[in-house]
Amino acid sequence: MAGPTSEKQAGSASLLAAAALLAAVVAMLVVGLSAAAALARLGIPDPGLLVTYGLPAVRASAEGAAAVAAGSLLLAAFLVPPQPNGVLDVGGYRAVRTAGFAAAGWAACALMLIPLTLSDVSGRPLAEALQPANLWSSIGQVESARVWRDTAIVAVVLVLGCRATLRWVWTPLLLALALAGLMPLAVTGHSSAGGAHDVATNSLIWHLIAAVLWAGGLFALSAHARRDGAHLALAARRFSVVAGVAFVVMAVSGVLNALVRLPLGDLFQTTYGRLVLAKVAALVVLGVLGWQQRRRALPALAADPTSRWALIRFAGVEVAVFAATIGLAVGLGRTPPPQPTRVPSVTEVELGYDLAGPPTLGRVLFDWRFDLIYGTAAIIMAMLYLRGVRRLRVRGDDWPVGRTLAWLLGCAVLLFATSSGMGRYAPAMFSMHMASHMALSMLAPILLALGGPITLALRALEPAGRDAPPGLREWLLVALHSPVSRFLTRPVVAATIFVAGFYALYLGGIFDATVDSHAAHLLMTLHFVLSGYLFYWVVIGVDPAPRPVQPVTKLAVVFGSLPFHAFFGIALMSSTTVLGGWFYRGLGLSWHTDLLADQRLGGGIAWATGELPLVIVMSALLIQWSRADERTARRIDRAADRDDDADLAAYNAMFAELARRDGDVRR
Repeated sequence: MAGPTSEKQAGSASLLAAAALLAAVVAMLVVGLSAAAALARLGIPDPGLLVTYGLPAVRASAEGAAAVAAGSLLLAAFLVPPQPNGVLDVGGYRAVRTAGFAAAGWAACALMLIPLTLSDVSGRPLAEALQPANLWSSIGQVESARVWRDTAIVAVVLVLGCRATLRWVWTPLLLALALAGLMPLAVTGHSSAGGAHDVATNSLIWHLIAAVLWAGGLFALSAHARRDGAHLALAARRFSVVAGVAFVVMAVSGVLNALVRLPLGDLFQTTYGRLVLAKVAALVVLGVLGWQQRRRALPALAADPTSRWALIRFAGVEVAVFAATIGLAVGLGRTPPPQPTRVPSVTEVELGYDLAGPPTLGRVLFDWRFDLIYGTAAIIMAMLYLRGVRRLRVRGDDWPVGRTLAWLLGCAVLLFATSSGMGRYAPAMFSMHMASHMALSMLAPILLALGGPITLALRALEPAGRDAPPGLREWLLVALHSPVSRFLTRPVVAATIFVAGFYALYLGGIFDATVDSHAAHLLMTLHFVLSGYLFYWVVIGVDPAPRPVQPVTKLAVVFGSLPFHAFFGIALMSSTTVLGGWFYRGLGLSWHTDLLADQRLGGGIAWATGELPLVIVMSALLIQWSRADERTARRIDRAADRDDDADLAAYNAMFAELARRDGDVRR
């Protein structure tokens, strides 16, 4: 006989199955009504009904499963607290297990999508694509098939991680892995081709992350409510914040993505435009439902923690609308956008935009193209920091102005290196890429580390209090003292990551193989900033570190690491092989023909820019060393005042006793 818990789990499973079925049906309907005919008009061969309708249905199921996996991990990581000893509570444990099952479904759908995609691209029947010889030889040649292969690998790793996880500290990492599994989807399809594909891809990344956290978190919250999970009011209140931010991000990123592919005049006159309007209507409905839930269900739950049905009803309707929206989005992805009215240039096709000419000082300073990923990150980082400083000021606490200036300057360097003319020319010229690299890895991280963001956060955030569920401050402390943090902040490890990245990227062939990839450039920038910040946090950071490092050790790490940048610059200046030459030549820029000279200029930039960070680091270390001595002296003085110089008296007494004994020996 099934118990109440089994019945509640079955209800959640039924909700998941119904949502997956709805998403698949909507996707097939959209393809049947619009996309299939549009593809036929473009002359793409018909692979058969099984592929035509099966591919969107399976893809909708895959995206729904990915959302459930990420949302369940969001619940376990940040919406419900673990036990005091760090082990997952019942609600978190069930959410992680749900994420594991969803990830298994995600992996299965991704594997099925490989032959479906190969059949769809080639126009051949699915039976031919499933033949082992055709399958293995074609995966490497079709980008979308490689994407689903990589997605399946990530999903399988996620399944294993969810099965092995019992402690809370690993759930944020699993959530990050689930979100990383979405990235291959963001950098392929309509958004990754044609003009302005940099804006389209970056906006789609924001859009996917927001949609998955909102839709998946909503399902996880509904399942938690159905299981009578503990801390439901807290989880609903926290998720309400996530959903509000996700709504804004989805609205802004969706508009930007649509404007790139769709002129306003085609909004009502084309199938693609009408599907975009349908997505807008679905987003508005979701916003209204979310507002109603915040206005009705959350107050009722706060007043009576057992009043769960209002939340369950609203969440159930929202999950249904989200499932239909996922199906609509898959159908939209199968629908060709309107053909551009002009033929883009080679540069615009490769970079996403044209270049007005060679990089003059005026163009570097004023010819901006805002980077939606890192430009937005720089602005958000600055705003959050200023909010923390303001909270301290209101409370009557001081915060050093120098740290604020350092942080804001670091954010400004990040913004300038990615969104100004430097960031605009960086994908087209090795020298500008290297200038951006040096700014992102050598200058911005120093300034950010000197800003002391962790110290500011620990002082500005309110502690949860005794027996209260942990919040942002407690999560930060756990991350700071986690095994991963303790390992990464070893001076040798931080220095190795910082230095080895240069050689592996440029001299190891990675840059030459991926110079044409927008996704690779995004990952490069992330590596530059994070590896630089980790290194400078260890050697000059004012924030607390998991393991204390003596000033002498810091000095040794600096002198042992920075010369490698000079060697790297000399190696580039001495090289006779042009890195990424095939790509730079393909751009056909008439003013950029001497690629070897440009690469040597980039090597000179790498060699020369190592001096400025060395001066800043040495100055910071000397100041910190001096202040540490002053603090030690003041501590000794205070101790002396308290015990009336007992240590000094004992010291003098020891020497007096030694002198007396010397005298006795001589006599």
